[in-house]
Amino acid sequence: MPTHGADSEVGTLQTVMLHRPGNELKRLTPRNNDRLLFDGIPWVARAQDEHDAFAQRLRDRGVEVLYLTELLTATLHDDDARNHAITTGLAGLHLGDTLRGYLARFLREASPEELTGYLTAGIRNDEVRGGFGLVTSLLASDDFLVDPLPNLLFTRDSSVWVKDRVAVTSLAMPARTRETQLTELIYTEHPRFRGTRKVHGWHHEHVEGGDVLLLAPGVIAVGVGERTTPAGAERFARQAFHAGLAHTVLAVPIAQERATMHLDTVCTMVDTDKIVMYPNVADSLRAYAVTLTAPAEDDRDLELTVADAEPFLVAAAKAMEIDTLHQIDTGLDPVTAEREQWDDGNNTLAIAPRVAVAYERNVETNDRLEEAGIEVVRIAGSELGSGRGGPRCMSCPISRAPLPVD
Repeated sequence: MPTHGADSEVGTLQTVMLHRPGNELKRLTPRNNDRLLFDGIPWVARAQDEHDAFAQRLRDRGVEVLYLTELLTATLHDDDARNHAITTGLAGLHLGDTLRGYLARFLREASPEELTGYLTAGIRNDEVRGGFGLVTSLLASDDFLVDPLPNLLFTRDSSVWVKDRVAVTSLAMPARTRETQLTELIYTEHPRFRGTRKVHGWHHEHVEGGDVLLLAPGVIAVGVGERTTPAGAERFARQAFHAGLAHTVLAVPIAQERATMHLDTVCTMVDTDKIVMYPNVADSLRAYAVTLTAPAEDDRDLELTVADAEPFLVAAAKAMEIDTLHQIDTGLDPVTAEREQWDDGNNTLAIAPRVAVAYERNVETNDRLEEAGIEVVRIAGSELGSGRGGPRCMSCPISRAPLPVD
């Protein structure tokens, strides 16, 4: 079986999981996109072209590209996995027994490919051919019985590999809960991943993958803000320490604003000692270094030490045991920095030390990266970026070459 795992953000990328934009994005309208947590309404055909080009750029660099829906379809050939997916997919309290019973029978008769489509693109009230009753009568014809999952595009959020374990995260917004349930099903039942050791899980306190940065082997930064809660950061730290995945976890409070939803919207690693960062928050970004005081048999009983807050770059350099974590600013001035941060200028995907994928439209930020010795692999993102996510958001590294440890 392939070896999976990652100990950093910048080790040479070997395998990545993506989700090609599909019919779930065609379900977005001006009336439902806010509820479904998608910022814009993309031109899907163009988004697919841009995503295909992104995937090809990765393959050109020797990266194995896996697609979430293909993994899910293969998983759903197993009867137990199918039943689990159907049960969780129909768990909403809005369906009622009559409609839920009909949908369960309908979905059990679907092929694995069809079931993947229903679970990801959803089912509307006007698309059912049975289960008629009070619920179907009172719901609007275009109400969703099973919601689409447009945010599947951002595969980073629902899982994070730390060393040889996968952390299935817990997404804060109810509209995204099924994403992590499907992701966990893949890691549990797909033949390629069966037996993989897991940490965290969708049923635990909220932690989202966009808030988790593997700064160096043994050093994890966790943003705490709009999506990841303090309790989620503590739970994640406890599990990381108990499993021997880290010696330091940096809890990093971030402003709870739309433009800074996750930690990776303000900073991402592009080399072992270089980070691209939104300069408007660089001076205010703080970190609490969390370390293990005393081990225990159960992660809930571990004794943790929480240091006083320090500037993020200072705390990170100390934990990484380097002199300086060099900051590369987004943009060339405060106005450009704000615009390019909104356009995901900070959300780069490192595919090797000093090599990063970035949206081509962030011209000034890309120039700064190149001036700092970073090779920039530019991709189009006019439609992909409509959901407010960049190359890092759209990718879940499953395997990276380990960094050498001094």
